[in-house]
Amino acid sequence: MSETNNVIDIQGSSVYQRNHLVLSGVNIELKEGEFVYLIGKTGSGKSSLLKVLYGDLPLESGQGAVVGYDLKKMKIGKIPDLRRHLGIVFQDFQLLTDRTVEQNLTFVLKATGWKNSQMIKDRIDQVLDSVGMLSKKKMMPFRLSGGEQQRVAIARALLNSPSLILADEPTGNLDPETSNEIMNLLLSVSKMNNCAVLMATHDYDIIRKYPSRMLKCEGGRVVEFMPEMLDV
Repeated sequence: MSETNNVIDIQGSSVYQRNHLVLSGVNIELKEGEFVYLIGKTGSGKSSLLKVLYGDLPLESGQGAVVGYDLKKMKIGKIPDLRRHLGIVFQDFQLLTDRTVEQNLTFVLKATGWKNSQMIKDRIDQVLDSVGMLSKKKMMPFRLSGGEQQRVAIARALLNSPSLILADEPTGNLDPETSNEIMNLLLSVSKMNNCAVLMATHDYDIIRKYPSRMLKCEGGRVVEFMPEMLDV
């Protein structure tokens, strides 16, 4: 892994969801700092593949490593260690609604082993400032707009300085203008932190506006997809 600088290295793998084969013959390599789209129709296997990458589904066949963790050999107890090296951003934000923005982020840091209160506060201020949300840290999530909630979710993903962010339809619940803001933010944090991003989306307008490498889930496979094929 470290020799190739791949944060994702999946070879000859299959993805199953409840004993149902979703994807087969999966070969994916993602390098440090690379921004890659994962596209495909609803139900084509995008979310299932992401779940394998962050340990929510087991890797049933082939070989696979994510940020240096061997998915095939990884025991359940090691999944939290894997996730400490990942940032995960969901379409529906998944913020805790009964606590403030600051308390949401504090919860994550404490859950991942941070103990020093001042270091926790400093890190929260850093990531909120990086996504333009420092002034909202005492607010409850339900008082924030969808775009603001997604900015907080990205801040949460950055807390442990990940080398990979997995984003599952992060603009799916947002209007076009807010989607553009979130895309600019994801691209900028990727460059600033040399953090790779694998972003599942079916929003081709976003892809046309912010072109990058694409992988497509189609017909039970994952294939490289060329920009000129978007209009086919």
